[in-house]
Amino acid sequence: MNEKRWSNSLVSKIQKAIDQLESNNSKLVVKDGQRLPYAYEIVRYPDQEPKAVKKTVYETDLLIYEQLTDRAWKPRLIIEVKINGISTHDAITYSQKASAHKTVHPYLRYGILLGNLKQKSLPGRLFRHGAYFDFMLSWKTLNPSMDEFKNLVDLIRSEIKTSRHLEEIIFDSRKQNRKRYTLFHRPLKLKEEKTVYSRKENPSKPIESY
Repeated sequence: MNEKRWSNSLVSKIQKAIDQLESNNSKLVVKDGQRLPYAYEIVRYPDQEPKAVKKTVYETDLLIYEQLTDRAWKPRLIIEVKINGISTHDAITYSQKASAHKTVHPYLRYGILLGNLKQKSLPGRLFRHGAYFDFMLSWKTLNPSMDEFKNLVDLIRSEIKTSRHLEEIIFDSRKQNRKRYTLFHRPLKLKEEKTVYSRKENPSKPIESY
């Protein structure tokens, strides 16, 4: 299975999970292969015609957006996917895509999901070069365990809430009735995998359990 087919297979699973999180007042939609602008270029001044602004787009692997009306929607979360590992070049490229998309959508949350990593944890190159990622996850196979999928759903819930908070902070800053914050903090959250050793690999170390 390639990455495109894998991301497509995740759409219905994620959609079903987030439908259970949302109230009837808002609707989150999951799509794969959605093209989203990362830059707007001014062609000429002054001009009110649509062709005076040139839009450039990147295709995203998984996009979660909020459906506001029949025609209006707002991107909330992008998840890029990779399987069997990730190269330094990929890490840099995806991170730069995240930065570009956030320039146009400053409230957008952006992360990456690595599948089929076997016993491997998140690679160091991703921490080093993924400066613009808001989150990173790794699954041992292409079919997540209950715990792995729960981690993803919990993360989506948290990141959607963060996106809405950021939108409020950025765009409501001049309103008289705005919320007035006195502390802003981006914490670092890590989940460590417990390793199971066989006695053949390390006879002196007892076998750990999950």
